[in-house]
Parts: sequence; structure tokens; C-alpha cells
Amino acid sequence: MLIHPWDAPSDDAEWQEWLAVHDFGQLGVNGLPGEPPHVQPLHFAYDPGGASSGRGPGRGSGLGEVVTHLARPNPLWPALEANPEVLLSVVDDYTFIPGPWQAPPGAPPEHGTPTSFYAAVQLRCRAHVVDDPEEKAALLNRQMGHFQPEGGSATVAVAEPPYGRLLSGIRGLRLDVTDVRAKFKYAGHRPQEVQDRIVARLAERDGPGDAAARRHQLRRRGVRSTAG
Repeated sequence: MLIHPWDAPSDDAEWQEWLAVHDFGQLGVNGLPGEPPHVQPLHFAYDPGGASSGRGPGRGSGLGEVVTHLARPNPLWPALEANPEVLLSVVDDYTFIPGPWQAPPGAPPEHGTPTSFYAAVQLRCRAHVVDDPEEKAALLNRQMGHFQPEGGSATVAVAEPPYGRLLSGIRGLRLDVTDVRAKFKYAGHRPQEVQDRIVARLAERDGPGDAAARRHQLRRRGVRSTAG
């Protein structure tokens, strides 16, 4: 993923806060020799603290941890066990920007270049498969705490109804984050006049994704490349 300086996050907090509320992505796993990669859509919970979640001292990279689970019959397990280096990709808040909206000041509208706006975070991770029933139950309860903090469902416990009997049908995944690439592509390098035009047009069109893209653009004003 190409990341221009003006599209880069201002700090780690920017992508971490975005990822906290964008918790559905695609897990990429290298295929076995002669096979294509596996790409698995999934819900996940990202914990920026990582080590605070009971994994013990000295583990993790300091970039956080992702927890998730998949069905035991999933075909990606042999490939994952052969190569635990994976990539979790999350993309959202995207919209199409017509060319005339981006025309340079003083140029004919038809000379503007169409583009896409989007936010993206890619987490390179080392995967750890969780098969111990107690550890799987703890992992599932962490996920439930993220997605359903209001409660309303029984706690997952080994050999206890209603979920204990289902534990054998899944495998848990802990993903230690080893590297992060994040991008917020919202015309950060365009002149103020062009940015104002895009903001206004997004509000007028108000299509799917436009409101989120407009919020990002307004929030990120002032982020500019210092490169020559």
C-alpha cells in the first residue's frame, strides 16, 4: 500500500482510535506451495495494550494484539500453521470523488482528476492458534466484551451450557501485531480552495460513505507533506 506523507496518520492514536470502531476486516494467509493465498473475512477485537490482557510479561511487540476465532473446518489452518506471518486488512469510510471536484484553482472542471477517498489499516501479525478449551473460552469472552459490552449473553465456560459444548468446533487466534501501515486518503495535499469545494460537494451529494469521508477531511486539515 502506497502511503504519501500527507495521507499518513499524524500519530498511532489516530489509527488505533479508528480501528477500535472498525472491527471487521480480511485476514490474509500465505497459501501452501502451489496454492493461492487465503483471504478470510472476519470480526475481530483489537487490544492496543496487548500484554494487559493476561498473556504474561515479555510477549508481544508493543503494537497490540488482535483476538478472533474461526470454525475448525476452515481450510486455511494448514497454511496458517505452516506460515504464521499474516496480514489483517481493514478498509472503510470510502467514497468516489468525481474529477471536476478536484480541478485545480483556475482550471476547467473537466481537467480535474477523479479519485477514491478511504481509510485503511494493515496489521502485520504473527498468529498463535488457541486450542486449549480454557484459553478459547477466555478469548471468546474478550471478543464478547468488545462487541456486546451491554451483556445479555451467557459467559463462555468450559463444559458449561450453553456454549461449552460448542468450543470443540472452533479454534481461537491471537495475532501479535508486529508492524502497522495506516492511510487516510482525503485530499490532504490539495489547495484549500479545492478542499473546500470537495467538502461542500460531499455534503450536497450525501451518498453512502460521503459523511464519513467529509468528517475525515475536516478532521485532517493541516496535515501536509514537509517533503520537497
